[in-house]
Amino acid sequence: MTKDIVSKLLIVAVVLMQATMLQAKKPRKSTPTDREYWVSTVCRIASPVLENMAKGELQKNMQTEYSPSFDNRNRKVVFMETFGRLMAGIAPWLSLPDDDTDEGRQRRQLREWALASYKNAVDPASPDYLLWQGAGQALVDAAYIAESFLRGYDALWVPLDEVTKQRYVKEFTGLRRVDPPYTNWFLFSSVIESFLAKCKAPYDEFRVNTACRKTEEWYVGDGWYADGPVFAFDYYSSYVFHAMYLETLQAMVDAKANTRIDYKKYYDRALKRAQKFAVILERFISPEGTFPVIGRSTPYRLAAMQPLALMAWYQTLPSELSNGQVRAALTKVIHRMFDIQNNFNEGGYLTIGFCGSQPETADWYTNNGSLYMTSLVFMPLGLPADHPFWKDEAQPWTQVKAWGGQPFPKDHRWADGPKTPDKW
Repeated sequence: MTKDIVSKLLIVAVVLMQATMLQAKKPRKSTPTDREYWVSTVCRIASPVLENMAKGELQKNMQTEYSPSFDNRNRKVVFMETFGRLMAGIAPWLSLPDDDTDEGRQRRQLREWALASYKNAVDPASPDYLLWQGAGQALVDAAYIAESFLRGYDALWVPLDEVTKQRYVKEFTGLRRVDPPYTNWFLFSSVIESFLAKCKAPYDEFRVNTACRKTEEWYVGDGWYADGPVFAFDYYSSYVFHAMYLETLQAMVDAKANTRIDYKKYYDRALKRAQKFAVILERFISPEGTFPVIGRSTPYRLAAMQPLALMAWYQTLPSELSNGQVRAALTKVIHRMFDIQNNFNEGGYLTIGFCGSQPETADWYTNNGSLYMTSLVFMPLGLPADHPFWKDEAQPWTQVKAWGGQPFPKDHRWADGPKTPDKW
């Protein structure tokens, strides 16, 4: 072998060695933690909405979509649906104290945008003044705004200026003109009125108590509510009943309201029902992170899991469910829905569908503002990053155990709580 060839081989060897060393020095991309993944997903959903609305430009810039069978209501309802439903889901997270982490900076920015958006929502001079004077649908999404205030009272309601607060009281009060259908809509009225009670504004006791009494009548057992007098196998126990009933009752407790109803006893019974329904929802999640697509309003996507997320945020998961298994199950569902299909339109806003763009799934009342109810699954972000929900080791959920040949708990009917006669 000649000296030239040896020299060339040595040079090649040195170059390869240097390249290997440089490669070793490059920081490897680390897999995001479950919390980091949740934060990145919710920021992708929320940022286009709040950044634009904070500037009064949501109605100008949002790329809207409507059901192919959309009825003749005012199409500007899309903006109220977008804002109210989004805020109901992220209010717990925005209520955490500020810190200098990457997450903390993102959260602080979104909160600043949210507070500006709340102001624009009720300012008649703002281009993003919402459709408060619209038809009955305004009651629905005003309830989600009120719900966001209940979930983030100190961080989102208290800092608002007095003019803005009084505007909300006026708009909420004005919605008494709406005669709600004999369905879950009763709870939209009760959430608004119980929020007014909590913030010391005049409220309608009859609307609150009627909603409570009808919800009790519509409970069919084992965690399920009928959506009105007739039971339907759908997710309205998730979308509305469990969360808004608990929140109505808690707000009345907070308001120290003295009426015929013992709100605390009602709350304790309703909480047990929500815990049972959380058990059911956890069992609905397959090993692959899918869950049954049933009933109407399926484009609400992850809102089907709201009671499970709510029990985690409340730190009231039943003994059958651990933090590690619930976090692992919900994370798998979010990955399955948001990693595989594109759920956003060209403008970065949610698109109509369940998992991807599926406009044929829309009901006559669906627009892509409706879909921001999917944010309700992100309530556990309201638990700090060092909470066991985030720090406990991931554990297999029920269907993983069952289909993997592992022991898993049996499931039986839960008896309902005690009777609660009127106080007088």
